[in-house]
Amino acid sequence: MIDSIGDAMKKATSTLPIPTVVPDAPELQKSGDVGNRTLWVVFVIMVISSIAFYAMAFRVPVQKRLFHILTAFITTFAAISYFAMAVGDGISHNKIVIKEKQKNFPDVDHIIYREVYWARYVDWSVTTPLLLLDLSLLAGLAGANILVAIVADVIMILTGLFAAFTVDSGPKWGWYAIACIAYLVVVYQLAFNARGVVKGKDSKTATFFTAIAGFTLILWTVYPVIWGVADGSRKADVDAEIVAYAVLDVLAKPVFGFWLLFTHDSLSSTGSIEGFWANGFGKEGTLRVGDDDEGA
Repeated sequence: MIDSIGDAMKKATSTLPIPTVVPDAPELQKSGDVGNRTLWVVFVIMVISSIAFYAMAFRVPVQKRLFHILTAFITTFAAISYFAMAVGDGISHNKIVIKEKQKNFPDVDHIIYREVYWARYVDWSVTTPLLLLDLSLLAGLAGANILVAIVADVIMILTGLFAAFTVDSGPKWGWYAIACIAYLVVVYQLAFNARGVVKGKDSKTATFFTAIAGFTLILWTVYPVIWGVADGSRKADVDAEIVAYAVLDVLAKPVFGFWLLFTHDSLSSTGSIEGFWANGFGKEGTLRVGDDDEGA
Protein backbone atom coordinates (compact mmCIF):
# COMPACT_ATOMS: atom_id res chain seq x y z
CA MET A 1 0.00 0.00 0.00
CA ILE A 2 2.73 2.40 0.98
CA ASP A 3 4.64 1.53 -2.17
CA SER A 4 1.63 2.24 -4.32
CA ILE A 5 1.11 5.66 -2.69
CA GLY A 6 4.77 6.52 -3.22
CA ASP A 7 4.59 5.48 -6.84
CA ALA A 8 1.47 7.60 -7.28
CA MET A 9 3.19 10.67 -5.76
CA LYS A 10 6.23 10.23 -7.97
CA LYS A 11 4.01 9.97 -11.00
CA ALA A 12 2.09 13.09 -9.99
CA THR A 13 5.21 15.15 -9.37
CA SER A 14 6.77 13.98 -12.62
CA THR A 15 3.86 15.38 -14.54
CA LEU A 16 4.06 18.84 -12.94
CA PRO A 17 5.14 21.57 -15.38
CA ILE A 18 8.69 22.93 -15.15
CA PRO A 19 8.63 26.46 -13.66
CA THR A 20 9.00 29.07 -16.38
CA VAL A 21 9.33 32.85 -16.34
CA VAL A 22 7.44 35.02 -18.78
CA PRO A 23 9.65 38.01 -19.67
CA ASP A 24 8.29 41.51 -19.17
CA ALA A 25 7.34 43.62 -22.14
CA PRO A 26 10.15 45.99 -23.23
CA GLU A 27 10.19 49.28 -21.31
CA LEU A 28 10.01 52.39 -23.47
CA GLN A 29 11.53 55.50 -21.91
CA LYS A 30 10.30 58.41 -24.00
CA SER A 31 9.21 62.00 -23.64
CA GLY A 32 5.71 62.94 -22.61
CA ASP A 33 3.63 66.09 -23.01
CA VAL A 34 5.90 68.09 -20.71
CA GLY A 35 9.00 67.23 -22.72
CA ASN A 36 7.36 67.86 -26.08
CA ARG A 37 5.98 71.24 -25.03
CA THR A 38 9.37 72.20 -23.63
CA LEU A 39 11.07 71.45 -26.95
CA TRP A 40 8.62 73.70 -28.81
CA VAL A 41 8.96 76.52 -26.27
CA VAL A 42 12.75 76.51 -26.51
CA PHE A 43 12.53 76.40 -30.32
CA VAL A 44 10.48 79.61 -30.25
CA ILE A 45 12.90 81.24 -27.80
CA MET A 46 15.84 80.40 -30.07
CA VAL A 47 14.08 81.76 -33.15
CA ILE A 48 13.15 85.04 -31.45
CA SER A 49 16.67 85.41 -30.07
CA SER A 50 18.19 84.78 -33.50
CA ILE A 51 16.01 87.45 -35.08
CA ALA A 52 16.99 89.89 -32.34
CA PHE A 53 20.71 89.16 -32.77
CA TYR A 54 20.56 89.62 -36.54
CA ALA A 55 18.68 92.89 -36.03
CA MET A 56 21.32 94.06 -33.57
CA ALA A 57 24.01 93.19 -36.13
CA PHE A 58 22.47 95.50 -38.71
CA ARG A 59 22.58 98.38 -36.23
CA VAL A 60 26.38 98.43 -36.20
CA PRO A 61 28.92 98.74 -39.05
CA VAL A 62 29.98 95.49 -40.68
CA GLN A 63 33.44 95.96 -39.19
CA LYS A 64 31.93 95.49 -35.70
CA ARG A 65 29.50 92.64 -36.44
CA LEU A 66 31.70 89.65 -35.72
CA PHE A 67 30.33 88.96 -32.23
CA HIS A 68 26.78 89.60 -33.40
CA ILE A 69 27.06 87.14 -36.28
CA LEU A 70 28.73 84.43 -34.20
CA THR A 71 26.10 84.76 -31.47
CA ALA A 72 23.23 84.75 -33.98
CA PHE A 73 24.63 81.57 -35.53
CA ILE A 74 24.62 79.92 -32.08
CA THR A 75 20.89 80.41 -31.56
CA THR A 76 20.11 79.68 -35.21
CA PHE A 77 21.69 76.22 -35.04
CA ALA A 78 20.04 75.66 -31.66
CA ALA A 79 16.65 76.52 -33.18
CA ILE A 80 17.20 73.98 -35.96
CA SER A 81 18.16 71.33 -33.40
CA TYR A 82 15.12 71.96 -31.21
CA PHE A 83 12.80 71.90 -34.19
CA ALA A 84 14.25 68.53 -35.21
CA MET A 85 13.75 67.13 -31.70
CA ALA A 86 10.25 68.60 -31.39
CA VAL A 87 9.02 66.94 -34.59
CA GLY A 88 10.73 63.65 -33.73
CA ASP A 89 13.40 63.72 -36.46
CA GLY A 90 16.45 64.09 -34.23
CA ILE A 91 15.76 61.10 -31.99
CA SER A 92 16.96 57.49 -31.87
CA HIS A 93 16.32 54.68 -29.41
CA ASN A 94 19.11 53.04 -27.47
CA LYS A 95 18.45 49.40 -26.54
CA ILE A 96 19.62 48.43 -23.06
CA VAL A 97 19.42 44.80 -21.87
CA ILE A 98 19.55 44.27 -18.10
CA LYS A 99 19.88 40.70 -16.82
CA GLU A 100 17.85 40.07 -13.69
CA LYS A 101 19.03 37.01 -11.76
CA GLN A 102 16.34 34.79 -10.21
CA LYS A 103 17.02 32.45 -7.28
CA ASN A 104 14.94 29.47 -8.39
CA PHE A 105 14.13 30.50 -11.94
CA PRO A 106 16.07 31.20 -15.13
CA ASP A 107 17.58 34.69 -15.53
CA VAL A 108 15.30 37.27 -17.12
CA ASP A 109 16.36 39.89 -19.68
CA HIS A 110 14.76 43.25 -18.96
CA ILE A 111 14.86 45.32 -22.15
CA ILE A 112 14.77 49.12 -22.11
CA TYR A 113 14.43 51.36 -25.16
CA ARG A 114 15.44 54.91 -24.19
CA GLU A 115 15.20 57.92 -26.44
CA VAL A 116 18.54 59.52 -27.28
CA TYR A 117 18.33 63.00 -28.76
CA TRP A 118 21.27 62.90 -31.14
CA ALA A 119 20.23 66.25 -32.66
CA ARG A 120 21.26 67.81 -29.35
CA TYR A 121 24.83 66.59 -29.83
CA VAL A 122 24.90 67.89 -33.41
CA ASP A 123 23.78 71.25 -32.04
CA TRP A 124 26.45 71.28 -29.34
CA SER A 125 29.22 70.25 -31.76
CA VAL A 126 28.52 73.44 -33.76
CA THR A 127 27.32 75.95 -31.18
CA THR A 128 29.81 75.35 -28.37
CA PRO A 129 32.86 76.03 -30.61
CA LEU A 130 31.15 79.26 -31.76
CA LEU A 131 30.53 80.19 -28.15
CA LEU A 132 34.17 79.46 -27.30
CA LEU A 133 35.18 81.64 -30.23
CA ASP A 134 33.11 84.50 -28.81
CA LEU A 135 34.85 84.23 -25.45
CA SER A 136 38.32 83.71 -26.93
CA LEU A 137 38.07 86.74 -29.20
CA LEU A 138 36.72 88.84 -26.35
CA ALA A 139 39.76 87.94 -24.27
CA GLY A 140 42.21 88.21 -27.18
CA LEU A 141 43.39 84.62 -26.82
CA ALA A 142 46.12 83.46 -29.20
CA GLY A 143 45.14 81.43 -32.25
CA ALA A 144 47.00 78.31 -31.08
CA ASN A 145 45.10 78.34 -27.78
CA ILE A 146 41.79 78.91 -29.54
CA LEU A 147 42.43 75.89 -31.75
CA VAL A 148 43.25 73.69 -28.75
CA ALA A 149 40.10 74.82 -26.93
CA ILE A 150 37.84 74.19 -29.92
CA VAL A 151 39.31 70.75 -30.70
CA ALA A 152 39.00 69.72 -27.05
CA ASP A 153 35.41 70.94 -27.07
CA VAL A 154 34.53 68.88 -30.16
CA ILE A 155 36.16 65.81 -28.60
CA MET A 156 34.07 66.39 -25.47
CA ILE A 157 30.81 66.48 -27.46
CA LEU A 158 31.60 63.49 -29.69
CA THR A 159 32.68 61.26 -26.81
CA GLY A 160 29.50 62.25 -24.98
CA LEU A 161 27.52 61.11 -28.02
CA PHE A 162 29.42 57.80 -28.14
CA ALA A 163 28.72 57.30 -24.44
CA ALA A 164 25.00 57.93 -24.92
CA PHE A 165 24.75 55.11 -27.47
CA THR A 166 27.06 52.69 -25.64
CA VAL A 167 25.26 49.88 -23.79
CA ASP A 168 28.02 48.26 -21.72
CA SER A 169 28.71 50.11 -18.50
CA GLY A 170 32.52 49.99 -18.77
CA PRO A 171 32.93 51.60 -22.19
CA LYS A 172 30.06 54.03 -21.50
CA TRP A 173 31.74 55.54 -18.48
CA GLY A 174 35.09 55.33 -20.25
CA TRP A 175 33.77 57.64 -22.98
CA TYR A 176 32.32 59.85 -20.25
CA ALA A 177 35.73 60.09 -18.55
CA ILE A 178 37.37 61.12 -21.83
CA ALA A 179 34.71 63.81 -22.28
CA CYS A 180 35.41 65.14 -18.79
CA ILE A 181 39.16 65.27 -19.46
CA ALA A 182 38.53 67.21 -22.69
CA TYR A 183 36.33 69.61 -20.75
CA LEU A 184 39.15 70.27 -18.30
CA VAL A 185 41.30 71.34 -21.27
CA VAL A 186 38.60 73.86 -22.23
CA VAL A 187 38.46 75.11 -18.63
CA TYR A 188 42.24 75.55 -18.60
CA GLN A 189 42.20 77.62 -21.80
CA LEU A 190 39.47 79.95 -20.54
CA ALA A 191 40.19 80.13 -16.83
CA PHE A 192 43.97 80.43 -17.08
CA ASN A 193 45.24 81.35 -20.55
CA ALA A 194 42.38 83.62 -21.63
CA ARG A 195 42.04 85.21 -18.21
CA GLY A 196 45.76 85.92 -18.19
CA VAL A 197 45.61 87.56 -21.62
CA VAL A 198 42.54 89.71 -20.94
CA LYS A 199 44.28 91.30 -17.94
CA GLY A 200 46.32 93.24 -20.49
CA LYS A 201 43.16 95.01 -21.68
CA ASP A 202 41.21 97.70 -19.85
CA SER A 203 39.69 96.80 -16.49
CA LYS A 204 36.08 96.94 -17.73
CA THR A 205 36.75 94.34 -20.44
CA ALA A 206 38.72 92.12 -18.04
CA THR A 207 35.94 92.26 -15.43
CA PHE A 208 33.27 91.51 -18.01
CA PHE A 209 35.19 88.56 -19.44
CA THR A 210 35.75 87.08 -15.98
CA ALA A 211 32.02 87.34 -15.24
CA ILE A 212 30.67 85.93 -18.51
CA ALA A 213 33.34 83.21 -18.81
CA GLY A 214 32.70 82.14 -15.21
CA PHE A 215 28.96 82.07 -15.91
CA THR A 216 29.56 79.88 -18.97
CA LEU A 217 31.88 77.44 -17.20
CA ILE A 218 29.44 77.00 -14.32
CA LEU A 219 26.65 76.14 -16.78
CA TRP A 220 28.90 73.80 -18.75
CA THR A 221 29.84 71.98 -15.54
CA VAL A 222 26.17 71.19 -14.92
CA TYR A 223 25.75 69.53 -18.35
CA PRO A 224 27.81 66.40 -17.55
CA VAL A 225 26.02 66.09 -14.21
CA ILE A 226 22.68 65.95 -16.00
CA TRP A 227 24.11 63.48 -18.50
CA GLY A 228 25.25 61.26 -15.65
CA VAL A 229 21.78 61.01 -14.07
CA ALA A 230 19.92 60.87 -17.40
CA ASP A 231 21.62 59.09 -20.31
CA GLY A 232 24.31 57.67 -18.05
CA SER A 233 22.52 55.99 -15.16
CA ARG A 234 18.91 56.58 -16.30
CA LYS A 235 17.97 57.87 -12.85
CA ALA A 236 16.06 60.77 -14.42
CA ASP A 237 13.24 60.23 -16.90
CA VAL A 238 13.30 61.67 -20.40
CA ASP A 239 11.01 64.61 -19.58
CA ALA A 240 13.24 65.68 -16.70
CA GLU A 241 16.27 65.39 -18.98
CA ILE A 242 14.64 67.58 -21.64
CA VAL A 243 13.61 70.26 -19.14
CA ALA A 244 17.04 70.35 -17.48
CA TYR A 245 18.91 70.67 -20.77
CA ALA A 246 16.39 73.25 -22.00
CA VAL A 247 17.01 75.52 -19.02
CA LEU A 248 20.77 75.24 -19.50
CA ASP A 249 20.54 75.85 -23.25
CA VAL A 250 18.44 79.00 -22.78
CA LEU A 251 20.91 80.35 -20.22
CA ALA A 252 23.99 79.34 -22.22
CA LYS A 253 22.77 80.72 -25.57
CA PRO A 254 20.09 83.46 -25.62
CA VAL A 255 20.88 84.84 -22.15
CA PHE A 256 24.62 84.60 -22.82
CA GLY A 257 24.11 86.24 -26.23
CA PHE A 258 22.12 89.25 -25.00
CA TRP A 259 24.53 89.77 -22.12
CA LEU A 260 27.54 89.57 -24.45
CA LEU A 261 26.23 91.87 -27.17
CA PHE A 262 24.71 94.57 -24.99
CA THR A 263 27.83 94.77 -22.83
CA HIS A 264 30.29 94.41 -25.70
CA ASP A 265 28.67 97.27 -27.63
CA SER A 266 29.07 99.54 -24.59
CA LEU A 267 32.77 98.79 -24.09
CA SER A 268 35.09 101.61 -25.08
CA SER A 269 37.65 99.06 -26.26
CA THR A 270 35.33 97.59 -28.88
CA GLY A 271 37.42 97.29 -32.00
CA SER A 272 36.64 96.79 -35.64
CA ILE A 273 37.78 94.25 -38.21
CA GLU A 274 38.79 95.51 -41.61
CA GLY A 275 40.34 93.63 -44.52
CA PHE A 276 38.61 90.58 -45.94
CA TRP A 277 35.91 90.49 -43.23
CA ALA A 278 34.59 93.95 -44.16
CA ASN A 279 35.77 94.57 -47.71
CA GLY A 280 36.48 91.21 -49.34
CA PHE A 281 39.59 90.72 -51.45
CA GLY A 282 41.21 93.97 -52.55
CA LYS A 283 41.99 94.77 -56.13
CA GLU A 284 45.68 94.12 -55.73
CA GLY A 285 46.68 90.54 -56.39
CA THR A 286 43.29 89.47 -57.73
CA LEU A 287 42.73 87.92 -61.14
CA ARG A 288 40.73 90.08 -63.55
CA VAL A 289 39.24 88.49 -66.62
CA GLY A 290 40.75 89.94 -69.80
CA ASP A 291 44.07 91.19 -68.37
CA ASP A 292 46.09 88.88 -70.58
CA ASP A 293 44.16 89.92 -73.65
CA GLU A 294 44.79 93.62 -72.99
CA GLY A 295 48.52 93.03 -72.67
CA ALA A 296 48.73 91.01 -75.86
